[in-house]
Amino acid sequence: MQIIHAKQVLTPNGWQSDLEVTLDASGRIADVGPQRHAPTDRIALLLPALLNLHSHAFQRAMAGLTEARGPDPRDSFWSWRRLMYKFLDQLSPDQVEAIAAQVFMEMLEAGYGAVAEFHYLHHDVGGMPYDNLAEMSERVVSAAMTSGIGLTLLPVQYQYGGCDLRPLNGGQQRFGNDPERFLRLHADAVRAAAAGPTDYTSGLAPHSLRAVDPAGLAAILDQAGSGPVHMHLAEQVAEVNEVLAHLGARPTEWLLDNHNVGQRWCLIHCTQMTEAETAALAKTGAVAGLCPLTESNLGDGIFNGTTYLGQGGTLGFGSDSNVHISLFEELKTLEYSQRLRDLSRAALATEGRSTGRVLFEAAAKGGAQAGGRNSGRIEMGAWADLVGLDDDNQWLCNRQGDAALDSLIFGGGGQSCVRDVWSAGRRVVKEGRHFKRDAIVSNFKTVMRQLETNI
Repeated sequence: MQIIHAKQVLTPNGWQSDLEVTLDASGRIADVGPQRHAPTDRIALLLPALLNLHSHAFQRAMAGLTEARGPDPRDSFWSWRRLMYKFLDQLSPDQVEAIAAQVFMEMLEAGYGAVAEFHYLHHDVGGMPYDNLAEMSERVVSAAMTSGIGLTLLPVQYQYGGCDLRPLNGGQQRFGNDPERFLRLHADAVRAAAAGPTDYTSGLAPHSLRAVDPAGLAAILDQAGSGPVHMHLAEQVAEVNEVLAHLGARPTEWLLDNHNVGQRWCLIHCTQMTEAETAALAKTGAVAGLCPLTESNLGDGIFNGTTYLGQGGTLGFGSDSNVHISLFEELKTLEYSQRLRDLSRAALATEGRSTGRVLFEAAAKGGAQAGGRNSGRIEMGAWADLVGLDDDNQWLCNRQGDAALDSLIFGGGGQSCVRDVWSAGRRVVKEGRHFKRDAIVSNFKTVMRQLETNI
């Protein structure tokens, strides 16, 4: 048993003081109540550790390398994408595992407790499958186990280079499968995740309406199980126009008209939706998976958060390209985008809850739903995904309740307040430092030295 005494705790019933949170040997929360026993840990501020609902782990190695303007003065997401494909021509399974361990460690030190890995790097350079079709999936699971992070593995189906069904080329070939081979890969990936800790799970990720045709989408949804379904949707203007031209409807409109989108679904980005599409998606119960730092970096656009939450929508947050892994910065960036667009302040706050409280609780609920993970709340029976923070510092100044959350998110020093992180009861961060930091960073630096001459 691990017994945590916390001065203040964000529970499903709001803020409570001087609680005892007991973790059992299975990694779940066994009890939440008054302090009665000698603690194993004392925490100033205890929050649920969130699930990072969208990550492409291998892209962490590209962080900072795509900020120069290309030969086209209209540099955009699509030029970034070409550089990403060039990068893909080099990565080996060993290198991918080392990069993934680094990014998962950084997520834990940022206060995340779990990740949904949108995993689409399946094959060798040139698109040749490995002898073990799930080689790369197993490397992601291994990296997650090394770091101790909770995992929802999302093997990605990627079949075409666009809505015109053009074949994959260059780096894209490492992603590609026809539906039959993808279903075999998916089954192997599910087994790989199931071989990990008991909190590990899996789902399904048709990449986008550009990369999977309607027949392929229907086939894999019908045959690939009942786990979470994640898909990129309406990220870029060019994507919306391409889908409209070939399918006769905008991406969100087409998906809602042709599939039973509900709580199983997580639609990523959704930065190019109309007001009507935003309201319609909110009513489905699906999660809008937002990645504000990556969306800002790529110039995707601004998600209509005020309308979406106003219509009762569910949302969560991910680090996507992993250009900068900061949970609190993701939340802040969404709120600031609403303020800049609408010339407002406290755009997402409600009468009874501050901006930070709204953002954090939405992220906790949406992340857990998107990951198919019983987490996101400090409650008996949930996985013990917890983050303990120090409040006696220049950032929090011993603030209480919503003011403490607002200070974490908007004060600029929130990540430095993270002291302890548990993932399904596994103590992975202590006093701000991951338990395998030195070895993981050393391996990552070795990989970067191997890659740097070719980037």
